[in-house]
Amino acid sequence: RGLGSSARSAREDSWLKSLFVRKVDPRKDAHSNLLAKRETSNLYKLQFHNVKPECLEAYNKLCQEVLPKIHEEKHYPCALVGTWNTWYGEQDQAVHLWRYEGGYPALNEVMSKLRQNKEFTEFRKERGNMLLSRKNQLLLEFSFWNEPVPRDGPNIYELRSYQLRPGTMIEWGNYWARAIRFRQDSNEAVGGFFSQIGQLYMVHHLWAYKDLQTREDIRNAAWHKPGWDELVYYTVPLIQEMESRIMIPLKISPLQ
Repeated sequence: RGLGSSARSAREDSWLKSLFVRKVDPRKDAHSNLLAKRETSNLYKLQFHNVKPECLEAYNKLCQEVLPKIHEEKHYPCALVGTWNTWYGEQDQAVHLWRYEGGYPALNEVMSKLRQNKEFTEFRKERGNMLLSRKNQLLLEFSFWNEPVPRDGPNIYELRSYQLRPGTMIEWGNYWARAIRFRQDSNEAVGGFFSQIGQLYMVHHLWAYKDLQTREDIRNAAWHKPGWDELVYYTVPLIQEMESRIMIPLKISPLQ
């Protein structure tokens, strides 16, 4: 009787568990292949440097001396997309966005060559003495976003960063492929990216505005366009955390 009761209990537990197990269809491809631009193999690196407050001016001067040399040197298959100081958000912070034209092989080539560059080695040592902390992410660009290209200024830039719930990147991409058309009228959309290495399920949207009031006006205008409110309604539940940085470009930034 004890054995029969035990077997019956096991069957009941198995049946109860089956009620809560969701069957998942097998994925046919990685989300990076489904969401990224197919016509390019660009890889992006986003760097966040938290600078000692008393060193920010010297840090900016050092970057403005060294970073353009890497950007302009044809020997390196990479380009500086933009470089900024955070104005509103985390203070005394520098943000750099690099593009590696050729993906991971290009990244490896650049890193290998820079290790042999004595000027860059000294730059890193001097820069390290000015930092409190730093982190970076490797990113791909969404296929439906604009290609980030140099632009004239003056502009302020907003980097909106979203930590998504794991497993929701495809859903996010499907909604934003439609949502981006609501935000093209004033040429404010600069680029959209999602993380591959570093903090995962991260999305970054980069926008350019003339000033803070223009930003407010453009964002408010989107709510008067039929369909924008619905897309926001469906994307908000996908987000775990979000952050906004308002950034000012350095003089050397191709995005001004």
